[in-house]
Amino acid sequence: MGPLRASLQGSRPTRARLVAFAHELADASAAAIAPHFRRHVAVGNKAKGRAFDPVTAADRAAERAIRTRIAAHFPDHGIVGEEYGAAGADARYRWVIDPIDGTRSFITGSPLWGTLVGLIDGARPLLGLMNQPFTAERFWSDGHRLCWRGPSDQKRTLTTRACARLAEAVLATTDPDLFTAGQAVAFGEIRSRVRMTRYGGDCYGYCLLAAGFIDIIIECGLKPYDVVALIPIIESAGGLITAWDGGSAAEGGCVIAAGDARVHREAMAILSGSA
Repeated sequence: MGPLRASLQGSRPTRARLVAFAHELADASAAAIAPHFRRHVAVGNKAKGRAFDPVTAADRAAERAIRTRIAAHFPDHGIVGEEYGAAGADARYRWVIDPIDGTRSFITGSPLWGTLVGLIDGARPLLGLMNQPFTAERFWSDGHRLCWRGPSDQKRTLTTRACARLAEAVLATTDPDLFTAGQAVAFGEIRSRVRMTRYGGDCYGYCLLAAGFIDIIIECGLKPYDVVALIPIIESAGGLITAWDGGSAAEGGCVIAAGDARVHREAMAILSGSA
């Protein structure tokens, strides 16, 4: 019996065991992705019409590797994944995974992508992990603190930075084209007030916010697998992440993340009613 298989015996798994398993999933996905990055890979399109939602063999291989291990070690857990949908929707524990968050960056050779592994307990995001195997970086939270591991196995705990107002903030979003006309107006109002705006970060941008390099991220069009893993990462670093209406961000949609509650409040006054 493997060390993680033993978690099926007796009472519910401990948080430490679940975090250890999330690391195993990250390792498995990294091995599946490695042969494909910065190679000439075929790119499919999951969208209809003129829209573009890319997918590659790396996305699918990584999600299969993750699902295989969850089924082997925690067959009573549910899974929500970008490439192969949902299974076990009624399970108490549900792994929410995006094998490559930032496939557009992936296919252009940019390292601004990562594998997201989140776990929900009931309705509550319990833990989250983001792995960037090319830069050898991993961000993870057990729900209490945010840890980072880099090249040569350097490790440290991360926190967000103080930012008193929008005028001092660095703003980020992955793609402004994901906003509807009304949402774009609200985003533009915030953009006009901040110190600087950057684009294209996907999940890596949220981790930079948690690490204290970005102050606010505003996005729309997210799915649960885009954000569930990031909620514990940001909150355990001292930040906030909510929907534009102030509710939970776990279902995706329009999301705002901030490292400082003061910036979150100022931006929410503009965003509320625009989702």
